[in-house]
Amino acid sequence: MNNKLANGQYLRITEIFAFVAKDKDGHEGIMGFKGPDGWMPLIGADLERVDQLVPIADKITAATGQKYEIRYFTQKI
Repeated sequence: MNNKLANGQYLRITEIFAFVAKDKDGHEGIMGFKGPDGWMPLIGADLERVDQLVPIADKITAATGQKYEIRYFTQKI
């Protein structure tokens, strides 16, 4: 797999945004959906990707009634 960007640099993820849902018992988990290649967690490394995932999270909420929060995580230095 080639992870180089067009400028020759390697992609480095230093922060993520995760879509977190809570069940009726208060347990939390990362939301996801099953695609043609398997399960895809709703996690984005930038706000552009988060904006793309919001409609998917909204559809899951409409189908299940489980609300979600978008949580921000950063790399510890």
